[in-house]
Amino acid sequence: MSMTVKEVQSEILRLKKEKDICILAHSYQAREILEIADFTGDSYALSKMAAKTESSTVLMCGVRFMAETVKILSPEKKVILSSPIAACPMAEQFEKDDILQLKEMFPDYAVVAYINTTAALKTVCDVCVTSSSAVEIVSKLDSKNILFIPDCNLGAFVAKQCPDKNIKLLQGGCPVHAAVSVRHVKEAKALHPRALLLVHPECVPEVAESADYIGSTSGIMNYAVKSDKTEFIIGTENSIVEHLQYMCPEKRFYPLSKSLLCENMKATTLVDVLNCCQGCGGEEIILSEDTIQKARRCIDKMIELGG
Repeated sequence: MSMTVKEVQSEILRLKKEKDICILAHSYQAREILEIADFTGDSYALSKMAAKTESSTVLMCGVRFMAETVKILSPEKKVILSSPIAACPMAEQFEKDDILQLKEMFPDYAVVAYINTTAALKTVCDVCVTSSSAVEIVSKLDSKNILFIPDCNLGAFVAKQCPDKNIKLLQGGCPVHAAVSVRHVKEAKALHPRALLLVHPECVPEVAESADYIGSTSGIMNYAVKSDKTEFIIGTENSIVEHLQYMCPEKRFYPLSKSLLCENMKATTLVDVLNCCQGCGGEEIILSEDTIQKARRCIDKMIELGG
């Protein structure tokens, strides 16, 4: 027997209450998933929310590194990734041994890891950052020499804001954001000449330089909601365009590029969430105690510095 979206949502809401499940949904998830989530937002914000919930099981509707971060901050909880194939190409661009080799080559460099990294990479880094806290945290570090991993575009944005730091970048990053070009900016502005351009710092510097605002996903959404302007071109995953259209129906939101689609974020379906709640889907995240303890250090350092 077929089910409607509303019927699936109702069954998820019933099961999560019955089975003591907290559902986390990253902002790039589909609207029907956000509607049944207990918490929505950026990856680190979700991890903090998970640590505060009393639920014994946490279901992450996002990608693998996000579920790992939840497990690092809440090792006593059962953490399930709703879609086992939902990875993050940026998080997985470098292996732990790659970073260890770089640390040997540059022993006087502090290793700053974007939150979009695997648990294994976090174990060999000095401090973690989010896109919204990166500038503040890097500016507070005692070390002048910084090795920023893995996103070179976010790293370049940080380097511009922290000219007193010597920041070494790797050729890594988000392939979805990095694929947006100045041509896309020109085309979008030609179509919507009165719209403000809001972009994520994972975009290439040439695109970021054209923006009226550069910030994290939450930063972009907050800016658009609070602004007295009524038209915006959104330079991040296109699900944010849709979410903002629901949040501010009196305003107009346009995608910077139709190619700003994360196939990994789209891997999770509402029925995947239902299957997880029924106990027949997803993948439980298992990390060793050693990995949790070592990866937690760079997150604790971020918290200490105000992240």
